[in-house]
Amino acid sequence: MSKSVLYTSSPLLASKTPVWRSKFIVAGIALAFTGLAGRAAYVQVIGNDFFQRQGEVRFARTLELPANRGRILDRNGLILASSVPAPSIWAIPEDVEATKAQLADLAKLLGMPLADLNKKLADEDKSFVWIKRQVDEPIAQKISALGIKGIYQRKEYKRQYPEGETAAHVVGFTNVEDRGQEGIELTFNKELAGRAGSRRVIKDRLGRVVEDVGEQMPPLEGKDIQLSLDSKVQFVAYQKLRDAVIKHRAKAGSVVVLDTITGEVLALANYPSYVPDKRQNLTGEQLRNRAITDTFEPGSTMKPITVGMALEAGRITPHTIVETAPGRYSIGGFTISDTHNYGSLTVEGVIQKSSNVGALKIAQKMSPHEMWDTYTALGYGQKPQIQFPGAVTGRLRPWKTWRPVEQATMAYGYGLSASLFQMAHSYTSFAHDGRIIPVTMLKSSEPAVGVQVFSAENAKAIRRMLQMAAAPGGTGPLAQTVGYSVGGKSGTAHKQVGKGYASNKYRAWFTGMAPIEAPRIIVAVMIDEPSDGNYYGGVAAAPVFSEVVQQTLRMMGVQPDMSVKPQIVTQAVEESF
Repeated sequence: MSKSVLYTSSPLLASKTPVWRSKFIVAGIALAFTGLAGRAAYVQVIGNDFFQRQGEVRFARTLELPANRGRILDRNGLILASSVPAPSIWAIPEDVEATKAQLADLAKLLGMPLADLNKKLADEDKSFVWIKRQVDEPIAQKISALGIKGIYQRKEYKRQYPEGETAAHVVGFTNVEDRGQEGIELTFNKELAGRAGSRRVIKDRLGRVVEDVGEQMPPLEGKDIQLSLDSKVQFVAYQKLRDAVIKHRAKAGSVVVLDTITGEVLALANYPSYVPDKRQNLTGEQLRNRAITDTFEPGSTMKPITVGMALEAGRITPHTIVETAPGRYSIGGFTISDTHNYGSLTVEGVIQKSSNVGALKIAQKMSPHEMWDTYTALGYGQKPQIQFPGAVTGRLRPWKTWRPVEQATMAYGYGLSASLFQMAHSYTSFAHDGRIIPVTMLKSSEPAVGVQVFSAENAKAIRRMLQMAAAPGGTGPLAQTVGYSVGGKSGTAHKQVGKGYASNKYRAWFTGMAPIEAPRIIVAVMIDEPSDGNYYGGVAAAPVFSEVVQQTLRMMGVQPDMSVKPQIVTQAVEESF
């Protein structure tokens, strides 16, 4: 039996403890609790807002709810661009738990090498990494079915372009963030994009949403944009242009189709082109919207304008005789020539035969100021007022700086520059009874209100001359169509290289309208550097004009105004340039 322990007999326990010591300990504990209570009160009441904000900074997030981008439609409501769901795949590397087979399946679904996938997931210090942006919905569903921990999806949209390369230069495209980069996508980006919504949430340290806080703001969907473009006309224009560029082994080409009543752009095509939603190997040559952004010296297509301004000033009539013999004219140390000695021509004959000498002699009846005023009224040297990015002004120097030789060369299209779009626009003055009308890329049912540049009588006289130029004996008989009367002017010019002109590089074009008595459309065609030997505008560009006019008027329901088939012509008359 153990002995009882007498605690009072222990020297250590029997030592006397001061009373103040126990009181001090109790007071210290009480003070600590008071401090904790004060701190709690401060955190919970006094400094609550500060700590609330700090908590939100660390765990609260505002998630963007993307708006569905508006559609781009043609004039008949056919879709040119639309958005479809395309989830983006992301991961938290440190959370990823997957077998080698699962990772192999994931890489295969994403269409990426397994090594690239492993590289993205190798850095476990990262709490977020994109695996692949905007995958197709069926692929996203298969990825979800793999059930890989740490792999997540974010709702996004991507654009689809049903017309592909046909309308690429008009519609443009968006980037991976769904912002417009080119064409209508860029011009109307604000309207198409709408406004993203938001959702306030609390996330845990692994980035997972654990709670919604506050009210959710729904997204405002983007607006649809309806263009003046006609998909059928656009397809025909692009197809015929592409065929001509390939046939003549040309560098590139462009075509513009305008409605002469409303000023609507029915087609605007360039070749080479690109597929807007497949831009992996896109080059600058494919991207250039040449009809809008490229300028060139218009050449003989300016001669009807020269004649128009002289008619308007009362210096000539359509039947005024102009002496062009011997087919050459010297001025300012330069000799200007025609391809043939045409002798005495009427003003109508000057346009029909495309005489440089005849055009410059008509221009000499005008002052530089008068010519400059007319060019300016027709939009030359000015940026086109159109809802489209990249439209250029061209070049038209102040009239006070013109030398006599420069005034002479401008009469037949050298010494100034313009885009194909500007050229087509200026011809609305002939088609619309002397009034140049505003052009638009948006659908419009109202007749355009134009500015009078020529009288209706003089505009009609010019149309007769254009009809002669596009008929047998003129420079553009290959522009003739079946059932419709046409008029237009071909042009051919050496390309500028540095400060001079290349002897073996040309631009060929044809600009005209149909039907000629009451024009409904204007078609302008440009072929850049045809290299098969057929570089005249009447040979390389006029046939494209003919085919586009033929099919466009038929699709528009315009009744034929000719009951007989036009004479078949196999060769155009050479034009001066």
